[in-house]
Amino acid sequence: MDRFVGLSVFVAAVNNGSLAAAARAHGITPAMAGKHVAAIEAELGVRLLQRTTRKLHLTDIGLDYYQRSSLILDALNEANRSASQQQDQPHGTLRVSAPTTFGALHLGQPVAEYMRLYPNVSVEMSLEDRYVDLIEGGFDMAIRIGTLPDSSLISRRLGESGMVACAAPSYLNKHGRPSHPAELRRYDRLAFSKATSGGDWSFTDRKGKTVTVSGPTRLKADNMQMLLAAALDGGGIVYGPTFVLAEHVASGALEQVLPDYNTESLSIHALYPSPRMLGTKVRCFVDILEARFGKASL
Repeated sequence: MDRFVGLSVFVAAVNNGSLAAAARAHGITPAMAGKHVAAIEAELGVRLLQRTTRKLHLTDIGLDYYQRSSLILDALNEANRSASQQQDQPHGTLRVSAPTTFGALHLGQPVAEYMRLYPNVSVEMSLEDRYVDLIEGGFDMAIRIGTLPDSSLISRRLGESGMVACAAPSYLNKHGRPSHPAELRRYDRLAFSKATSGGDWSFTDRKGKTVTVSGPTRLKADNMQMLLAAALDGGGIVYGPTFVLAEHVASGALEQVLPDYNTESLSIHALYPSPRMLGTKVRCFVDILEARFGKASL
């Protein structure tokens, strides 16, 4: 029989003065309540209760056992209450893996909001562009951008980011502005090496025809902020996500090339291991991310 159920029945019988009362408290029959107490006594090899038709009496050993059992049950109930409270409110450390540039540019504010709303949680943010195994790395969740590989992870879409090709006006004034994607091969191309196809840039015209520009690039780097700095200084044409480049195009520091062509769109997702094991600290952070990004295009 279950030891904790047995202890609970035993303590309830002492507190209420009878096995019948203990049985009612636990939703079992008096006979089953008696079996729980008898099982404890049989395992210990001692008598805990002297039973009469009217009343229960604790033996000396039974009194000591009752006091210790009460402490054990109180501690268990407190542990259950504490676990329940922690489930209701984020508690502990949230460990998140996210892409380097996206995390640096767009996750600082939602993390600050999260910490303001939930003072009992701390955050460990790991920013790197290589694939990280959530389970092996001990992460609660990850942010992923682009096509998701098949996996057992659960994903929740947060938003979209377009791609854009752009360069400093000084570079384009010197080298000319391309009118067709194929012409990009004669320009200095600045490519993100961690992309699925780092040197392959796709453009789709108004008729739906897609042209992929491949071949050598002048600069490859595994960090978009480094490529951005090179482009801003006139190093060539960079092709990257709008969440990095759009504000510089809007300010005029960079100029979009081939604006009449459409480019691919990248989905931004939150990933976590299992919906059944989704803790409050993860769910609350994902809710903040979804509300901030609004499933819109960044």
